[in-house]
Amino acid sequence: MAGTSEKTENGAGPAVTPLPRAIGAITLFVEDLPASKRFYQEVFDLPVAFEDGASAVFKFDNTMINLLKTEEAPELIQPALVAAPEAGARMQFTLQVDDVDAVCAELASRGVELLNGPMDRPWGIRTATFRDPGGHIWEIAH
Repeated sequence: MAGTSEKTENGAGPAVTPLPRAIGAITLFVEDLPASKRFYQEVFDLPVAFEDGASAVFKFDNTMINLLKTEEAPELIQPALVAAPEAGARMQFTLQVDDVDAVCAELASRGVELLNGPMDRPWGIRTATFRDPGGHIWEIAH
């Protein structure tokens, strides 16, 4: 198991197994699963990798995005609380692209309204952001 201690071959104390360096899945809590599922299918042009009555999973290369009905979330995170979408953004996902302006044009053709951008940032990249139906923020950047 990642992060557990084991004895080294020569028995000279514990060796620490390194933690994984990749994120396998991210679970997003959504109020309207059908609308969120449709958004991910249409905007990102991805097939559903798995679904049941409570969730829909999309695979972004080596990372899965699991859209989970908000009412199912407490079981996973208790005693932490599930925040309402109105609480405000606390994170954003960034997708690296070759041409931010071209991707913005494609997003617009798919009915996506940008929150900001495209714009050149002081730290040297060009970005634009948009929100999914669950209120999660996505950024495209180059």
